[in-house]
Amino acid sequence: MQNIHTEPLGNGIKVFVSDSYHFSTDTILLADFSKPHGRKKCVDLGTGCGTIPLLWCRNNRSLEVFAVEIQSNACELAQKSVELNNLGNNIKILNYDLKDLKGKIPYGYFDLVSCNPPYKIGGGGIMNPDSARQVARHETECTLDDICECASKLLQFGGRFCICQRPERLADVMESMRKFSIEPKILRMVQQRTAKAPKLFLLEGRRGGSRGFLNVLPALFIENENGEFSEEMIRIYGSYKEGRI
Repeated sequence: MQNIHTEPLGNGIKVFVSDSYHFSTDTILLADFSKPHGRKKCVDLGTGCGTIPLLWCRNNRSLEVFAVEIQSNACELAQKSVELNNLGNNIKILNYDLKDLKGKIPYGYFDLVSCNPPYKIGGGGIMNPDSARQVARHETECTLDDICECASKLLQFGGRFCICQRPERLADVMESMRKFSIEPKILRMVQQRTAKAPKLFLLEGRRGGSRGFLNVLPALFIENENGEFSEEMIRIYGSYKEGRI
């Protein structure tokens, strides 16, 4: 029996989560890194329980967001969250395979596409017996090329594509972006603390952007020297925690 309950995302927004569909620090960081400002048209690929669209709309009700997810159970959960938060005019949940979006949502239309993709290469690592978690963690349903190709088709010229991944896959992501006319433009590494190697990177590419001039930002530290949340993490994560940090 799935334990379905709500988690607060700040500013009165809540998300339904379950044992199979929930969110992590990576999700929160990508939502903040990719955050659209003003009236923007956005897509979140592999949205899971819909956390990133909800965080985008938390303080911006002028967004038009399509949240694409292949797993029907996750879509049902995300739709419940949309209805709970009265965001039906902003967020549309789409139960589709991102490799089969032609004719379902407009190509060349969007300002922003985001994706928190599976971190493990298909066939790599120990496969999770929970099929929902397997899809989230391993490239069983789509590859990086599938994701970057889809993002390239959806974005208008100059549109942003934002992704997070493990550092060992940085070259793979950049290679795939360029293959589909998305030029890497902003890179930020995420470290647990100063003495630790990066555990994650956040990367923004631009559809049709000119080659070169990658802006590498200072590392984002999750903890300070005392093992507590850093000031930046409190800013990013604090409203979700709602007094619990």
